[in-house]
Amino acid sequence: MGEPNGNGNAMVHDGEMIIGNEMIHDSEMVHSSGMIHGDDMVQETKMVHGDEIVQGSGLLNDETIHGDEMVHGSVMIHGNDIIQVNDMIHSNEMVQVNDMANGDEMTHGNELVSADVSPPTSRRRKKKSPVWEHFTIEPVPGDKQCQRACCNLCKGTFAYSSGAKIAGTSHLKRHIMHGSCPVIKSQDKKVAFPSAGVTDNDGEGTIGRPSKRRYRHTGFANATFDQDHSSLYLAKLIILHDYRLDIVQQPAFAAFIESLQPRFRVADIDTMEGEVYAVYQKEKDNLLQALSTLPGRMSLTIGLWTTSQTLGYVSLAGQFIDTEWKVHRRMFNFMMVSSPHSQNAVTEAISRCLPDWGMKENLFAITLDNDCSSHDIFSANLRDDLSSKNDIVLKGQLFVVRCYARILNAAAQDVIASIHGVIYSIRESIKFIKASHSREEKFAEIALQLEIPSTKTLCLDVTTQWNTTYLMLLAALDYKQAFTQLETCDDKYNEAPSAEDWKRVEAASNYLKLLYDSAHSIMAVANPTSDIFFHEAWKLQLELANAAAHEDPVVSSIAKDMHEIFDKYWKDCNLVLAAAVVMDPRFKMKLVEFSYSKIYGVDAAKYVKVVNDSVHELYKEYLAQPLPLTPAYAEQPASNGNNSQATPPSTGDGLVDFDMYLSEIATTQPSKSELEQYLEESLTPRVQEFDILNWWKVNTLRFPTLSKMARDILAIPMSTVTTGSSIFSAGTGSRMLDDYRSSLRPEIVEALVCAKDWLPHSATAS
Repeated sequence: MGEPNGNGNAMVHDGEMIIGNEMIHDSEMVHSSGMIHGDDMVQETKMVHGDEIVQGSGLLNDETIHGDEMVHGSVMIHGNDIIQVNDMIHSNEMVQVNDMANGDEMTHGNELVSADVSPPTSRRRKKKSPVWEHFTIEPVPGDKQCQRACCNLCKGTFAYSSGAKIAGTSHLKRHIMHGSCPVIKSQDKKVAFPSAGVTDNDGEGTIGRPSKRRYRHTGFANATFDQDHSSLYLAKLIILHDYRLDIVQQPAFAAFIESLQPRFRVADIDTMEGEVYAVYQKEKDNLLQALSTLPGRMSLTIGLWTTSQTLGYVSLAGQFIDTEWKVHRRMFNFMMVSSPHSQNAVTEAISRCLPDWGMKENLFAITLDNDCSSHDIFSANLRDDLSSKNDIVLKGQLFVVRCYARILNAAAQDVIASIHGVIYSIRESIKFIKASHSREEKFAEIALQLEIPSTKTLCLDVTTQWNTTYLMLLAALDYKQAFTQLETCDDKYNEAPSAEDWKRVEAASNYLKLLYDSAHSIMAVANPTSDIFFHEAWKLQLELANAAAHEDPVVSSIAKDMHEIFDKYWKDCNLVLAAAVVMDPRFKMKLVEFSYSKIYGVDAAKYVKVVNDSVHELYKEYLAQPLPLTPAYAEQPASNGNNSQATPPSTGDGLVDFDMYLSEIATTQPSKSELEQYLEESLTPRVQEFDILNWWKVNTLRFPTLSKMARDILAIPMSTVTTGSSIFSAGTGSRMLDDYRSSLRPEIVEALVCAKDWLPHSATAS
């Protein structure tokens, strides 16, 4: 066979025959004994069809060519799967065969087909087999007559020509089409839609490995097209990426889809809404099924959303720990209400949500994301309304929780407001310097002359993100002397803060740093459990209390308002925070005792007692509940004392009286509870990569009741901010729903919001 870049007709020599664009040689040759008779062909050896060799040991009867199909006995080869002999014209047309080695004429139906024998020439035909898109012929070093085929993807080499004999292309096709090539194997894994699982009949999950025809000239021309599957993927695309539903009406989108699959019928908006809602309903059913097997209780987070209209939305998300001791948060409802800030609207939304998700008896706590000033009345009324309809633990003392992230934001905004005038001057100063390149150079020259060592870059803040304001102030503080010097050098600049202003900026930056560091500590954990918040909260409470009593009036004035906000949070939530850290085997009650002594001084003991009593009371409530069926665990101190035998078995050592004595002790001195055992054990060593949930998973058999209590407490969402969202957003309270979403029907808005939250965690994500 000639080289890939050869031209002209093929040369037929020895035992080779060229059929179509392929060369058949040696055992693959169609021998001259093949007889063409009417509509039948007798073939003694092999016949090549497409990429396959068809064994022929006898007569292939009723062979007919019609339309775009060829039928051989019971074998039908469609469309592009035929290897045609040069140009074959079907139906009532004449077929010219220029490259047939044997015979002069062929009768096809009632037509005469000419067959010219091409004499061997010195020119070689250009290779047209699809495999040459993937292989390159390379000479063998040291042997000019030998050649090997090199895979363009994996660079593997294969036999091709030994000089006198050509190996053919079958083994090359197998390398490409059967996935033997390691590069193609790795590409096959990426063909599926992202986050896909196993393909089922509904088109859910990973798309199967592409057919070997993918690597032929036909590409995906023969791939199966399913309108319903494609519509499903389009609905999920719209949900996951927040695209507008009316994207299906945009001409550019329709043109793009047509270029990919002309047979796809782009749906109208109403149909697309139906597709989105179907995805939502299916994912909701899957989530309900998963929640039905939860071993513990769930806690809710409440979010408030306003619109440009008078209506608003309330979002309800549930947080829980599953059987594998992994923490999860899922959106449950996104419900339209007449007034999202009213207590009645939130209570109604929660009451409607609980039965749908089977939480009427499984609700543990609610975390609110509302305005600080109304929290007391709001939470008290909410507790009273829901406690009468639901089973609430510890008389609701752990029931209503305030969002820690929103408290940080509120405190930060209060600090920024206290030095608003100075911040304005710093913003204007930075704008002035960055207005021209010459001013930036002048400022850099001044900083160099003053030998300012800072490497920070002056930058303007984003007013809706208080962390950027903190970073702007931090950089400006390093260059405060340069600002003053610039004012003396440039008559156009008169915004330099005074020495007193810089003192206020420095004090404010110190307190913003506390909030900034605390926020980053929380964000460092992907799915934080409630215990980590105690460490942040008690340190902030102590720092702000000390700052509010500072003798410097500048420092104390900034800290007082900030401490007032945080002190209110501490009083409302310190019991929840403390109960959570008690469930950490590295700290238990010891950290509560230590931190309270720092905060409350001589009054610490009474506050510690409140925490201790509450934890014990909560444990009693869990003790009254039936335990799930679990394997018996070895450590059972009370088992001997509960033996129903009147007389302990004698071991024959003459100590029967001693056995009786031990039995009496076990009866009159009951064993310690799980909680007491846990609290009295030595603390677990503090290691950096400690996994508290894994610790409880391992120790569930030792503490079956206490582990149930720990599971529910650690699942309390102390912050409403989800993973991936900014914890530094300015302000507290409601968020704004855009005008487009506000214009949609409420059930479609809920479907879009909830399904977007569910799909990334679903086994049917594709």
